[in-house]
Amino acid sequence: MATERPDLAGVSAAVLAYIEELEEELEQAKQRRSFPRESAAEPADVEPSEPPTTVNVITLTQQGLVKRTPRHFYARQRRGGMGVFGLDAREEDPPASLLPADEAASVTFVTNQGRAFRLPVNELPEAAPAGRGELIGPRLALRDGEAIALAFADAPAAGRNAYLAVVTQRGQVRRIGSQYLGRNLQPGAALFNVSEGGPPAAACWTSGGDDLFIVTQRGQAIRFAERLAPVRGCLGMRIDPADVAVGIAAAQAFGGVFLLGSDGKGAIRLFSGFAANKAPGASGKVAMKAEQIVGAAAVDEQDDILIISRLGKVIRFRAGEVP
Repeated sequence: MATERPDLAGVSAAVLAYIEELEEELEQAKQRRSFPRESAAEPADVEPSEPPTTVNVITLTQQGLVKRTPRHFYARQRRGGMGVFGLDAREEDPPASLLPADEAASVTFVTNQGRAFRLPVNELPEAAPAGRGELIGPRLALRDGEAIALAFADAPAAGRNAYLAVVTQRGQVRRIGSQYLGRNLQPGAALFNVSEGGPPAAACWTSGGDDLFIVTQRGQAIRFAERLAPVRGCLGMRIDPADVAVGIAAAQAFGGVFLLGSDGKGAIRLFSGFAANKAPGASGKVAMKAEQIVGAAAVDEQDDILIISRLGKVIRFRAGEVP
């Protein structure tokens, strides 16, 4: 018989923390029981938010543990829900990236030295939502001191003329034509010189006619037309020495960008209320007040947002629920 969670408003913080820990352990046990070892089919006791799909959710930790899980195992919740364990993340090796990709596509991993490696999604280890994954470093023949800095899936099917926009921690931005990526990418190819702007911080696909939105950890941002950024690269945003770029998104003039803070609070910043600069390279202005911004992504109301916490919990909800 199903039971409802009682009102815990009067419970002490210590007892509430203990209850939540027990709930998390119970949810993790359910995930282990329900995930099949040989098949990605939906278990009968789970009501999916979507039918079984070939789209996978790929997670990557800071030390290079990677895994993929079919997206339909992450049921949609309401904004502000508890989420489910999506990665067995250790405290010393927290999650670094989360991205969806079809199992017929590939994922490109870019290192802190600017080198890129491409692997088919279906060759990445598949695991339950609460699984750990496997180290990806040995498959990429990384150099001493080299680590994965970011990952991105292939360009959208309709993006033959697409560009990959990459921003470094110091605000250097470069657009790379999709014809130089994908199957044409040579393993270990250098996408850019990290001495010019530091290691890569974030990337996004563009249509060639979008506006780019760069945001820093302190919530400063700049918006400008991507055509103003030369393909060879330029300074996209002047960033305070104590700050770093953490996100880049591409959208049309009427679009918006979802911004997420480290405290779990988010908002959609509409471009209609954030004026574009006439050129890249200027200082930013406040996009969102938060102690620390951790990511940005262009969205519309019908998109699903997937968020992973430092402890490896994942929540999925509709972008239309975000103010």
